[in-house]
Amino acid sequence: MSFKHHKQMSESFLTAAFLSVSGGLQDAYTYIFRGKVFANAQTGNIVLLSQSIIDKDFVRAIHYLVPLLFFALGIAIAECIHVRFQRIQHIHWRQLVLVLEILLLLVVGFLPTRLNLLANAMVSFSCAMQVQSFRKVNGYSFASTMCIGNIRSGTDALCAFIRTRDKNTLRKSLCYWGIILLFAIGAGIGGYGITIFGMRTIWISCMLLLIGFLMMFIKEEQTEHMEPITL
Repeated sequence: MSFKHHKQMSESFLTAAFLSVSGGLQDAYTYIFRGKVFANAQTGNIVLLSQSIIDKDFVRAIHYLVPLLFFALGIAIAECIHVRFQRIQHIHWRQLVLVLEILLLLVVGFLPTRLNLLANAMVSFSCAMQVQSFRKVNGYSFASTMCIGNIRSGTDALCAFIRTRDKNTLRKSLCYWGIILLFAIGAGIGGYGITIFGMRTIWISCMLLLIGFLMMFIKEEQTEHMEPITL
């Protein structure tokens, strides 16, 4: 007996690649250009927030607190979009998330540095929607906007391969380390882009997300699996 398994383009490595480069770029952009605030690494923002409170620099603390709150809000909004639009035809609900992300980041590219607080809030909101909506690549759980979980999973799979010599486990490890490398490349592009384009650098992220959006129109692959017949 055989059955067909649907592989969504939203969970393909190619889609994840563009999202990961975009995620790295966004983190570099907010940290380097928007006042050393992380767009994705909220753990870092929590550390800096706590230090600002200890130093009684409450104005500075707000610069870390606001992105944290908007990150949480972005997760909630992404889940609302999922629940509300998961059954619509012709367009995937994750594409709606990308459209909203692109629009937000387009606006960020127009905001002057005196509005860094708003810019960082919008980028954090955008990143949160992405990390909530795109959580699998090739069937593996992953994050396109941060690396710590991917490093853990990639290293765990590599250790398992060394122990078992299972090629599927090796492929899993390479998938994770590939995503990490792409994130790093995105951060490098962001850092270099700032020297040329300044606050408009975030629009590179918009282009990457647009490619991801268009790729999701590609028809889902169907892979046939054989199920052994027991007599």
